[in-house]
Amino acid sequence: MGRTSDAKEKILGAARSLIEQRGYSALGVAEICKAAGVPKGSFYYFFESKESLALAVVDEHWAAQRSDWARVLGSDAEPLERLRELFVETEAGQRAVQEGCGTVSGCLFGNLTLELSNQTEAVRARLQEIFEAQVDMVEAVVAQARERGEVRVADTREAARAVVAQLEGQVMFAKLYNSPQRLGPLWANCRALLGAS
Repeated sequence: MGRTSDAKEKILGAARSLIEQRGYSALGVAEICKAAGVPKGSFYYFFESKESLALAVVDEHWAAQRSDWARVLGSDAEPLERLRELFVETEAGQRAVQEGCGTVSGCLFGNLTLELSNQTEAVRARLQEIFEAQVDMVEAVVAQARERGEVRVADTREAARAVVAQLEGQVMFAKLYNSPQRLGPLWANCRALLGAS
């Protein structure tokens, strides 16, 4: 059992790395297996298609990111401080990737949204669920800040959607310009979006 589990983890890791570097569409199963160091038959033992692998990569990435977001957004800090910390950690993560490989990777979810939203309904639907879950998490914090009189928003859901969209957009700019510094204005922009006092 350990060996098969290792092979699956190797395939997932190789696929995630290759998707982050080059995108999904250009990848072939043989290339993924070669990068993972496993025989091609192993791929089809674990995944019925490249699309099912993409969904597994997305789910694995979201499990890790959701845990990070829950830790930051669910801490005991003041609501606005929690949002600020989410941006700080996002910038630090993009900076670490750039230092490791020379380029800003951007957001796996955003990259796949841009690449696949018109190509595979299953992946698109899963990405929608993830972005809605991110909005849920941010909305809970925005609602707490509004209850405390720290922000002035009429609709906490739309305010949270704007915060997530701005975070995603700034990460995209960081990737485009290969500059994590593009994430620097996030906090000031977020405060403006929320009418923070």
